[in-house]
Amino acid sequence: MTAKSLIINSPYDAPSAYWERDDKQMRLRQGRRPAAYEIFDTRNNTQRSEPLELVNKIRQRVDEWREDGYPGVTSVTRQLLKHWHERGDWDPDACRWEGGPRQYPFYFCQLEAIETLIWWLEAQEAYRQGIFLSGDGGPWERICSKMATGSGKTSVMSLIITWQTLNAIQYPKDRRFSKAVLIVTPGLTVKSRLQVLQPGNEKNVYDEFNLCPNESMRQQLNRVELAIENWHTLMPLKEQVRSVVKKGKESDEAFARRVLGKLASERDLIVINDEAHHAYRQQAESKVSKQQAEAVGIDLEEATRWIEGLDRIHKTRRIRRCFDLSATPFAPTGKSNTESGLFEWIVSDFGLNDAIEAGLVKTPRVVVRDDALANAKTYASKLYHLYREDEVKEDLNRRAEATAPLPDLVQKAYALLAYDWKETAHQWQEAGHTIPPVMLTVCNRTETAARIENFFNAGDCLIQETQEPDATLRVDSKVLEKAEQGETSSSKDKQYAVRLKALIEASGLPSDKQVELLAMKQEEQLRALVDTVGKRGQPGQYLQNVISVAMLSEGWDAANVTHIMGLRAFTSQLLCEQVIGRGLRRISHDMDADRKFLPEYVNVFGVPLSIFQDASEGGEAPPPPKPSVRIEVEPGRNHLEVRWPNVDRIDNVLKPELVLDWERVPALTLDPAQTPLNADVAPSLTGSPNLAMATEIALEKAVEDFRLQHLIFRAARKLYLQNQAAFGGDKQYLAVQLIRLVESFIDSDKLDIPSLWHQDPKRRRLLFALNMDTVVGHVSRYVTEQNVERQELIFNEHQPIGATAYMRPWLTTKPCQSTQRSQISHVVYDSTWEKIVADICEEHADIAAWAKNDHLDFKVRYLWRGSSRNFVPDYLIRFTNGKTLVLEVKGQDSQQNAEKRSAMDKWIEAVNDQGGFGQWAFDTLFDPAKARDMIERHS
Repeated sequence: MTAKSLIINSPYDAPSAYWERDDKQMRLRQGRRPAAYEIFDTRNNTQRSEPLELVNKIRQRVDEWREDGYPGVTSVTRQLLKHWHERGDWDPDACRWEGGPRQYPFYFCQLEAIETLIWWLEAQEAYRQGIFLSGDGGPWERICSKMATGSGKTSVMSLIITWQTLNAIQYPKDRRFSKAVLIVTPGLTVKSRLQVLQPGNEKNVYDEFNLCPNESMRQQLNRVELAIENWHTLMPLKEQVRSVVKKGKESDEAFARRVLGKLASERDLIVINDEAHHAYRQQAESKVSKQQAEAVGIDLEEATRWIEGLDRIHKTRRIRRCFDLSATPFAPTGKSNTESGLFEWIVSDFGLNDAIEAGLVKTPRVVVRDDALANAKTYASKLYHLYREDEVKEDLNRRAEATAPLPDLVQKAYALLAYDWKETAHQWQEAGHTIPPVMLTVCNRTETAARIENFFNAGDCLIQETQEPDATLRVDSKVLEKAEQGETSSSKDKQYAVRLKALIEASGLPSDKQVELLAMKQEEQLRALVDTVGKRGQPGQYLQNVISVAMLSEGWDAANVTHIMGLRAFTSQLLCEQVIGRGLRRISHDMDADRKFLPEYVNVFGVPLSIFQDASEGGEAPPPPKPSVRIEVEPGRNHLEVRWPNVDRIDNVLKPELVLDWERVPALTLDPAQTPLNADVAPSLTGSPNLAMATEIALEKAVEDFRLQHLIFRAARKLYLQNQAAFGGDKQYLAVQLIRLVESFIDSDKLDIPSLWHQDPKRRRLLFALNMDTVVGHVSRYVTEQNVERQELIFNEHQPIGATAYMRPWLTTKPCQSTQRSQISHVVYDSTWEKIVADICEEHADIAAWAKNDHLDFKVRYLWRGSSRNFVPDYLIRFTNGKTLVLEVKGQDSQQNAEKRSAMDKWIEAVNDQGGFGQWAFDTLFDPAKARDMIERHS
């Protein structure tokens, strides 16, 4: 059958179906594809599948262990697993997740990978009985997770680090865990990308994906000792031949101190090998040629030096275990079947087939037939494996000048591929995309790359739009290799330096950035261009044609590759996957109502991949990606900031409250005639005062010494002392209430002073001060204690106050519109209803500021079916009258939505009772025609 899309599974659920080829037909099978790897012999055009029996057995054990509730795991691990599996609720109308602890839940393959590693170390012995994991023959344990390109290996690394670190801190004597982590990468590109694994990094993944269940654990995670190093650091130091001082060979101790840096004082490390197929221990009895190693994408010296360096660290620091991550964990064996060297310590597998069916990556589309004469031996299209055609292989395998014409078949193939690229580029432009699609060529040698560059730049390609020298990058593999190693290139190619300079000057960057790039070394300039292909505001943003020898560096994550041309020998299925993997990164992550990703495609010529969608029998053209827009906090709009209390939960607490029974309290009269405020004194001799020398003592003059608040405090203290035996609860809390009661009594008509002259505030205050005991005694008889249920806000410890100003920038491909009266630059529409509300907010005179609650982290907890969920309402609207409206837009109602509203009403009541945050209100819009009426009602 011909499928319109190979995406048949949701990335968030265990795969429930898979495609199977039967007599070269695609058939849909129910269930999960058994773990296996394909051996596709392009020389004999044969294919067979080799099952991964150990992985299939482990998969079954982990499923049972998960269903039984993870018996054996530590308390820390249990909390982490529960938190990582939380994903909120799926809204099929908006096609998004709502209420979870992170914007996007973890993919099933990511959770399965970390669960399997936890199972291996923490599950009860009964679940691992009969499972034996072979190592690589070295002195330290290796465990491998096989994950396809684009399936999120970086996230899995962050899960490993979180799991290991928090357990190591909680259980410091448990040898299964360590907080000293060394990550080894295959190049500077990957090393730079993995800096997000540093907890202190501004864009760290731990905060972005909310990996810790609570703030306490997040603070503990900062205690991890983490180093990220390029594998080249593991190379032994070269002795200085010309040095007068002969230091001798570097000792293992000195080696460990140099490589580990800040980890040098740590012991019992765990190691994470990214792209672990580069870390290969060559057995003494095996004889592997350079060509056999290349067939599985391995540089022999790199592989063995990588492992030798880790062995030296193990000697002095001990490596507890190593977690390997790779899409292609194969090692060369020296045998004719180069793909039989699968790592024997693989515990989980989510391969390229699985990733395509889950939509995690683009679907590769390979031309399997055309209207020209087929290959006489295989009857396949000559465009399927171009390099294998005799006239192509012979021509491209020779040393030739850059001006030498390409083989006729290659030129025709480029005409077809470039035409399709041009059509795609036009679609992207019409969609408003400022970044062009990229056509990537992977060829066999540097001379061929130079010929292809000349073919396009000289205008020999029939498609005129490809004649863009300032958008065409030929990657010098030797210069790039030096760049990845952080070394200086010895290249003397002045013409190549001129080309790099021209590309930088045409990059569209500000002049100061261009000057900075032009001052760099050649290898640094090349790496800056290669690493930023398709990235807005970066040196490689406008490149549209990339020509490379080999496969570029690992970690190259240009998402805008739409066309690939392979012009080299492909002797293994692994090599095909590695080459095509450079173009499989998705552009957008839009989903349909069934929680499946919308398909994206990459069209491939010359790479004989066995996993393909037949592009020759109709089918949809590769859709242009929607232009991505950067959503950010606009500078200069601080007056439009919306703030809210960041409430973790609302507790109902019983607190004693003192009340005064006003109906029973009789009036208290203070007779001024009984309260002297002034007195005259005169000296007296033998009982006769000398009135001529009399002086006045006037309390009225000292009234400022009788501050009302101080008097009330004293009265409240007297009242408390008289009744403390009868009152329970916190003394300070009750004293505050007594002060309030005394204030209320003094200001009430229950305190009667029958003299207008004494109604003057100063004299009234003096009468109260001088009759304090009388007032206290009168009030105390009518004060009673009651237990009242109150709502108490428990604020987020890390960030008690949320604000629109705290939002991190993010990209979207959804429809959106710029704003004028919001601190957020754009509003993203999930429905036409939401657009109606946004339009009203932009023009309504009574609205002071507003924001769409997207990436703001404003949420309210509620219970649904026994579990705690997050309700994320749609809008925050601040009116000129000081009220803030929380507005939810709903197309239809449900019991779950009713629970959300109930929780929101409780939140509003508690916040308003607490005070200090202004007046808050909540409403739900069910009819878009009533949107303005609702806003008018609150304004």
